Amino acid sequence: MATKISLSDAVDLDLPGRRSREIFSGAMGADSTFRLVDIVVPRAGDAPRLPHWHPDSEECIHVLAGQGTTWVEGTEFTMRPGDTIHIPATQRHVTRNTGDGPLTLLCFFPRPHFETETEARDV
Repeated sequence: MATKISLSDAVDLDLPGRRSREIFSGAMGADSTFRLVDIVVPRAGDAPRLPHWHPDSEECIHVLAGQGTTWVEGTEFTMRPGDTIHIPATQRHVTRNTGDGPLTLLCFFPRPHFETETEARDV
């Protein structure tokens, strides 16, 4: 059965360095996870976001607004509105805001339960 979800119904997640709202996931009966993420412009003195990886899931990131870079296993990609990047499972990555306004992303994971499957590490 189709389900319409309003952004006001999304669950705010407490994730470092970004505002992440889970629009749907296994907690809502879905077979995948879909998030709207805003990464703010870093302030002087802010610690940089650390690369992380997902041991059991690929991730697709689509840029809606802003500018940034996505670092994946030593390669850096410039990201602008309309760009999408596919990151295979286990590849270390991080997306950072390089613009002067919020970097707004849609993030998709083809797994229903994703809350405990992210590991962050400095590289």
